[in-house]
Amino acid sequence: MSLIRNNSRRQFLKTSGATLAATSLPVIGRAEKPAGETLVQQLYGTLTEDQRKTLCFPFEHKLRSKVDNNWHITKPHIADFCTPDQQDLIRAIFNGLHSEEYRKAVFNQVVHDSGRKGFGESSIAIFGEPGTGKFEFVITGRHCTRRCDGDSVEGIAFGGPIFYGHAADSFYEGPDHKGSAYWYQAKSANALYNALDGRQRKLALIDDVGPDERKTRTVMLKGKSEGIMGIPGSELSADQKGLLKQTLADLLAMFRKQDADEAQRLIEAGGYDKLHMAYFKQQDIGKDKVWDVWQVESPNMIWYFRGDPHVHAWLHIKDPAHV
Repeated sequence: MSLIRNNSRRQFLKTSGATLAATSLPVIGRAEKPAGETLVQQLYGTLTEDQRKTLCFPFEHKLRSKVDNNWHITKPHIADFCTPDQQDLIRAIFNGLHSEEYRKAVFNQVVHDSGRKGFGESSIAIFGEPGTGKFEFVITGRHCTRRCDGDSVEGIAFGGPIFYGHAADSFYEGPDHKGSAYWYQAKSANALYNALDGRQRKLALIDDVGPDERKTRTVMLKGKSEGIMGIPGSELSADQKGLLKQTLADLLAMFRKQDADEAQRLIEAGGYDKLHMAYFKQQDIGKDKVWDVWQVESPNMIWYFRGDPHVHAWLHIKDPAHV
């Protein structure tokens, strides 16, 4: 079994995993890879034959594009199936997918929402063979689907649809969502709503509950503007469009820069005028008119934030040419 035996390196991963994504890592061949992608290749090299049979799949396997709010992409938990050194690498890969500002809060959310094994209750899969062509690493668990793909998936942000969530204070959260790692996003979205005038609010506020959560179908892209709820960006003033752009920047702030930048480019390619903001009136926790459930949607993207009874967030962004 090809395992990492260097104790000093293992200690480095334990103590600096939270900042590893911001550091320079070795060059593989002639092309320098992002930190997470380099670590995926290192992790792949440590897997035994039995581990590969369970965790590894062809790149085009249909499981790669699945997303859900609470699932395991492969049966074994990493705490039971991976060595301590491999678990260190997996934690470093996950942390590296998030910005330094939000990395600790996001990691703590996964620990909090998982079972007794904490982050170790997560499961992983690797599609394709890192270092030889297209590949993607996927980690899943309760309130978690994240991807690391080295831009192997053309025309799609984050390598495919992702999910994050948090049952922070309790399963049924109060209107302030105490302790939520992600409620800051709703505050930003509500700031945009508060900047709308009366006519615009009538377009934006939907007198209903939010859409049903239907696993991968939750993030199905429409490819056209017909049927998209809420106020389109074309109805916003220049200042309000600035607030819309700021809201999107706030939402993307939790992710590593390369992924956030790619997502922003794809959103812009679809056009801000085609972006719709919708707020759902019938799921207002506490009846305080701070909208707990809302979404940003256009023909080529959807970001659905369901804050009732606790935060679930679904995200899928593609190049308009690939929808």
